[in-house]
Amino acid sequence: MNHKFGYTQYLVRKKIISIVGAKFHIYNANEELVMFSQLKAFKLKEDIRLYSDESMTEELLTISARSMVDFSATYDVKDPSTGEHVGSLRRKGFKSILKDEWIIMSPNEVEIGRIKEESSVLALLRRFLSNLIPQQYNVLINGNTVTTFKQNFNPFVTKMNVDFSADPSHVLDRRLGLAASVLLCAIDGKQN
Repeated sequence: MNHKFGYTQYLVRKKIISIVGAKFHIYNANEELVMFSQLKAFKLKEDIRLYSDESMTEELLTISARSMVDFSATYDVKDPSTGEHVGSLRRKGFKSILKDEWIIMSPNEVEIGRIKEESSVLALLRRFLSNLIPQQYNVLINGNTVTTFKQNFNPFVTKMNVDFSADPSHVLDRRLGLAASVLLCAIDGKQN
């Protein structure tokens, strides 16, 4: 596995205003760029590719929707260098209306965990009053929080802190965790 997936903390930064589509910069705790992605605008079927840098020559991870527009979409995460299917992320459609929830699946389509928005009250306020209220997600495996995604308040740039420090034995594959954080930022932008 590429060393860029070995860090404990990341910052995912998404530029909101971009004519060609959203740009994601992923930094490690030392503020070094470790991954980059540029989404094409006006795509009906999500296809996100993470690269080692802005030159976009070395592809590190792909996140692809199985269907075009789906309320309970499933996204496959693959490692293009090995062809390995890392796992999948499935949005709990109706449950996510009030509070976001995702299922994390193994490569064999077995549920291994969940991603849940932390506060029901803040989730409701965010959906109905203001999208400026930052979100926090907890990644739960076997009932234990192994990772957190915390969004920072900034009306111009979406920033999400990804913290794997509660998972020193890598119960959650970092590739799947980072794919989830980028996907949450990408989907959030389309909901608002």
